[in-house]
Amino acid sequence: KEPAAVADAIAEHYLPRFAGDELPASGCGQALAVADRLDTLAGIFAIGKKPSGNRDPFGLRRAALGIIRVLVECGLDLDLKALISAAVAAQPKKAADSADLEGELYAFITERLRRYFLDRDAELATETFDAVLARSPSSLVDFDRRLAAVQAFIALEPAASLAAANKRIANILRQADVEGVGEVRGKLLTEAAEVALARALTDATAAVAPLLDNRQYTEVLTALAELREPVDTFFDDVMVNVDDKATRANRLALLSQLRALFLDVADISRLSI
Repeated sequence: KEPAAVADAIAEHYLPRFAGDELPASGCGQALAVADRLDTLAGIFAIGKKPSGNRDPFGLRRAALGIIRVLVECGLDLDLKALISAAVAAQPKKAADSADLEGELYAFITERLRRYFLDRDAELATETFDAVLARSPSSLVDFDRRLAAVQAFIALEPAASLAAANKRIANILRQADVEGVGEVRGKLLTEAAEVALARALTDATAAVAPLLDNRQYTEVLTALAELREPVDTFFDDVMVNVDDKATRANRLALLSQLRALFLDVADISRLSI
């Protein structure tokens, strides 16, 4: 004698039961389907019984895929990391390190996510997935949007040049042990090419800010593709690792700003185009 909505949600929380099965239709059913599977994953991981090799006696891979399908296909733009944290906190057996357990669970789910997206789209390359995974999006709906944006970017003519430039920048910054985004000092910009790049970066940052706020990632990367010419000219005409420490630091800061702008969507240095 429960209300129909309650009865439906109880039935729907088992969905999807297998690959290709229907999904919960109601909001309550979708919430229960995700919560139940997250609770199962958190509980089994907390007692040290996570799958190893091909063994998965508790069906945790299937549970993770169920979470993915409900969130992505039902368009539930939820913070998966926050949900994982809540599931871990609710367990009667507390993990020695909750943050480590939460990280493990996110990694476990996103590995299933990789297979899900690759199976869904035969044209998706694993490096495209990795470019988005590097940003570790909290929402799987947001992850899906970023993937679509990177795939659209790859089709653009400037994409190969900008991916190569990002790879080069990542290596330069790593070798220089630069972390974070540095501040560019205008008075230290002496070469015409670095002045032009700084100006283009300022304009691009202003242009994409509202697009990022609205998660219009395809439009963001399309706008950033316009940076190819000033980026190419910079690397042709400007030496980054000069002897003068202030000039070198300023040029590294300029490159760190450029890289950060692309990283707002994905790590395109991981692409091989």
